[in-house]
Amino acid sequence: MLIGIVRRDASTVRVTAELIRAGDHARLWAYQYDRQLSGLLTLQDEIAREITDAIQSSLGVHATTREAVSGPAPAPDAYDLYLRGQYFFNKRAYADLRLAASFFEQAVQRDSGFARAWAALAGADVLGAAYSVGPSQQLVTRARAAASQALALDSSLAEAHAVLALIVQNHDWDWRTSEREFRRAIALNPSYATAHHWYAEHLMWRGRFEEALQESERARQLDPLSLIIAADNGAILYYARQYDRAIQRFRSVRAVDPTLSRAFLLIAVYADNGMLDQALAEEARWRPLVPAPVSWSALAYIYGRNGRVAEARQAIQELVRASGREPVQARVFAWSYAGVGDREQTLAWLEKAYAERSDELVSLKISPAYDFLRDEPLFQQLLERVGLAR
Repeated sequence: MLIGIVRRDASTVRVTAELIRAGDHARLWAYQYDRQLSGLLTLQDEIAREITDAIQSSLGVHATTREAVSGPAPAPDAYDLYLRGQYFFNKRAYADLRLAASFFEQAVQRDSGFARAWAALAGADVLGAAYSVGPSQQLVTRARAAASQALALDSSLAEAHAVLALIVQNHDWDWRTSEREFRRAIALNPSYATAHHWYAEHLMWRGRFEEALQESERARQLDPLSLIIAADNGAILYYARQYDRAIQRFRSVRAVDPTLSRAFLLIAVYADNGMLDQALAEEARWRPLVPAPVSWSALAYIYGRNGRVAEARQAIQELVRASGREPVQARVFAWSYAGVGDREQTLAWLEKAYAERSDELVSLKISPAYDFLRDEPLFQQLLERVGLAR
């Protein structure tokens, strides 16, 4: 295992790194680095090379040639802003994603040639659209522009290809291009956990659950501390109807971070598994953390899926009232009406979601919420239009 300590002041950084063998805690390698902040990326590559050499030496393997970090090093203050943005990006709540985008915007303003920051900005915006309750087209437009800029600066950047794949998947429903770009990202950087993570979701949306779980496991191996990767592993299990395993996964995530918004999907797992009391308790736990329309939509779904139609309809009425105070995406209404099995209203709101180019439509093929519509010709036509009919 690798143990490191980082200390920094305004212009310099000191990194102390130790490579420890887990079995007997023997020190295999240790070193201290003192550098100017301007050389931080070069220092990362240097440490990575020396640790790899130490591991290979301990295993009796000869060192092989490795490529250094591609592209020019960014300005130190831009890189600092980029790292701050990554912290909030990984939290995944809408407000945190907007804060992440703000840091990434400042990073590219400080260094317009910083391709990774442009790719990160695209990621914050496209995920901001997914986590937003209100209109999101402006975020998607910004995401496309930022991804294009990242690729223009560095066409070999895995992060740029991965975020482009996410954009064309979620909002163009161009599954062929999306898969090609995810594969390209992984080929460029096989150790980039997010590419495996998002590609796992891509495979999930297409109903390829065994492959999705393999990719998700690869992402978890590469980044075992990532809560969003663990949560999306739970999502794959949920959509594969492995409810007990999904519940276990989401609970483990929530035990570490009770506020991670992706774990909100645990409510649907409970509702679809007939666990009314647990679903209601989970919704109450999340209520202070989400906008009112999301809360009313969740209650409509929970009650509806468990035969409490009157309570579900009352929650939908409250959702309608809430939408009079703030814009609400069509997908929120579609999920609510799906809870009560209202075919006409669910289809109508899904059509509106289609007009909004909503990322909700990537779930149509696999979501338990829409199982009751699978014999509807209009639903099958919608699946065809978003490329998920097969």
